[in-house]
Amino acid sequence: MLGAATLWGTTGTAASFAPAAVSPLSTGAATMGVGGLLTFLLAGRSALRVLRGGRRLLLWALLGGAAVAVYPLAFYSAMDRAGVAAGTVVTIGCSPVFAALLERVLVGVRLTLRWFAATLAAGTGCALLALTASGGGARTGHDVPGGIALALLAGASYAAFACYGARIIRAGHSSRAAMGGLFGLGALVLLPVLAVTGGPLLSQPRGLLVAAYLAVVPMCVAYVLFGAGLARIPAGTATTLTLFEPVVAAVLGVAVVGERLGAWAWTGTALVLLGLLVLTVRFRVRRRAGSGTGRIPQEG
Repeated sequence: MLGAATLWGTTGTAASFAPAAVSPLSTGAATMGVGGLLTFLLAGRSALRVLRGGRRLLLWALLGGAAVAVYPLAFYSAMDRAGVAAGTVVTIGCSPVFAALLERVLVGVRLTLRWFAATLAAGTGCALLALTASGGGARTGHDVPGGIALALLAGASYAAFACYGARIIRAGHSSRAAMGGLFGLGALVLLPVLAVTGGPLLSQPRGLLVAAYLAVVPMCVAYVLFGAGLARIPAGTATTLTLFEPVVAAVLGVAVVGERLGAWAWTGTALVLLGLLVLTVRFRVRRRAGSGTGRIPQEG
């Protein structure tokens, strides 16, 4: 899951190299339309078995596929309007909240104190990044409120396909089959969007390189890793782990794009990392001699 988040963190930097006339809709459609088709082809017949697995599985796949189609269009539009840093951190920062609500309503999953602590730390860090990182960036958003609204929509969509993907996996299908089915359905919507809006992106060599990278690496490869993670941990935990994405995005923004982050933005980055440590690191406490109990595993 952390590997997937690292690859996703490169999307904003990669998209910044696209030609100036490229629409964020075409960038999003190329990323998850072409990448979704590749994911479906890699899954092969196993993805088709998801779609033929009965009325309940088909409903989950359709809902998840619809969320897959909405997510990139909203996400890349959010970055275009609010800036790369703000669009990324708000999208990823709100997704655990939406995922937790969906899991609570759909599955009845109980939220642990550990999850609340991790999400509070990481969410606070994302808020600091959103409020402070965009001001010194090379690309300034022109409609921050509209971009934030789109980022919230993207976060809800992300949480939705994570939850429905997890339900398909827990129904007995492989992670590759689940991701292939969802992204194949999403591609049915996104590829026509690309055909309508993709002229400036696909007509220049630089645009083609950007589209190819986004479709193969942060889309196809990353979502294979994401599906493998969903097979092992709850969707709420998965979406919290992906808060590592804005950390990667911030570092690349400084090192590659030339953005400048102040002390508060770096504090936000540290809080995101703290949240990830709280969520992922298990530790043991050794009792003092004479207690007679040896080691007792403790939840962080």
